[in-house]
Amino acid sequence: MVRLSVNINKIATLRNARGGNIPDVIRAAVDCERFGAQGITVHPRPDERHIRYQDVLDLRPVVSTEFNIEGYPSRRFLDLVARVKPEQVTLVPDPPNALTSNAGWDTVRHRELLTDVIAELQSHGIRTSIFIETDLEMIARAADVGTDRVELYTEPYAEQFPEDQVAAVTPFAKAAQAAHEAGLGVNAGHDLNLDNLRFFAVNVPHLLEVSIGHALISDALYFGLQNTIQLYLRCLDKG
Repeated sequence: MVRLSVNINKIATLRNARGGNIPDVIRAAVDCERFGAQGITVHPRPDERHIRYQDVLDLRPVVSTEFNIEGYPSRRFLDLVARVKPEQVTLVPDPPNALTSNAGWDTVRHRELLTDVIAELQSHGIRTSIFIETDLEMIARAADVGTDRVELYTEPYAEQFPEDQVAAVTPFAKAAQAAHEAGLGVNAGHDLNLDNLRFFAVNVPHLLEVSIGHALISDALYFGLQNTIQLYLRCLDKG
């Protein structure tokens, strides 16, 4: 079964809109795990507009599944994850003012940066993943920089899915196979939801993990957090 990591950034966004500690990000993470999530994802950005750096420190003692921290490899970010030592770090090429992650790494242009950063992370015993598109050359070069996994950027899949499901998923199936043949684990995320997730999970080979935040937290407003997590887990169950 593909693992579900719940991105709790949106819970922090709601908290920050009012101040105080409602909703409680730490409690939400614990509840997500209790309701069946196999991982917790956070993406602390430089302006801390949702998840704060202190949240990451506070989450470490309570996350009992896989803790996945996403971010651009600034010095501040690297110092944070070296201190926290999550199970996985997912590197994204976002500029500081990006609204959300919207592109994958150019593993040719940024080969030296990625090679150095990944080696540093792995020296702390942290599994690394890099956000990437379906370009097969970029995936091949991802193996060269030493990453353990790639996370396929799935917004193009989500956009095309309503019109042509097969055409939407085909580049991702090919990319996942190429990554597997290059010795890389395969994760995926961005705009996956209850409508498109099962088709993706069934048709993309070697998929290990999906990270889902915005859609899942939005669905929880209607269905409740526990029920929503179960709905997503059913989408990932290929049995």
